[in-house]
Amino acid sequence: MATSKFPGRFDSLEKICDFVQQAAKTAALNDNEVYAVQLAVDEACTNIIEHAYGGEERGDIECTCVAIKDGLKIILHDHAPAFNPEQVPEPVLNVPLDDIKPRGLGLFFMRKLMDEVHFNFTKGKGNYLTMVKHKKRA
Repeated sequence: MATSKFPGRFDSLEKICDFVQQAAKTAALNDNEVYAVQLAVDEACTNIIEHAYGGEERGDIECTCVAIKDGLKIILHDHAPAFNPEQVPEPVLNVPLDDIKPRGLGLFFMRKLMDEVHFNFTKGKGNYLTMVKHKKRA
């Protein structure tokens, strides 16, 4: 298990992705799985900075990576107000590409890239986003 805290700034995204990339490689994920983890974490952290904190420098993001028997578990922790993913509308994708809204796809992509995505809020402790990526079976 490895945990690191990063400032809630867009220039932290590369360091966060490097941190999870190392954990994903240590957990023996293949290159495609590592890339999926990086994309999902990048999207999640961007959402934390942009939407949860409402901008840069308003809080930290704590990232914990845990190698599990069949993959990797990532826990992102922030201290923003409670987030309810059920309030985010499903994106409309069966329209021409020009009509797809450029925002609102983050949660959709996270769910497509990862095998498990769970949100929890604990009063006084903040939001916890847990994502799991399982190794592909040979």
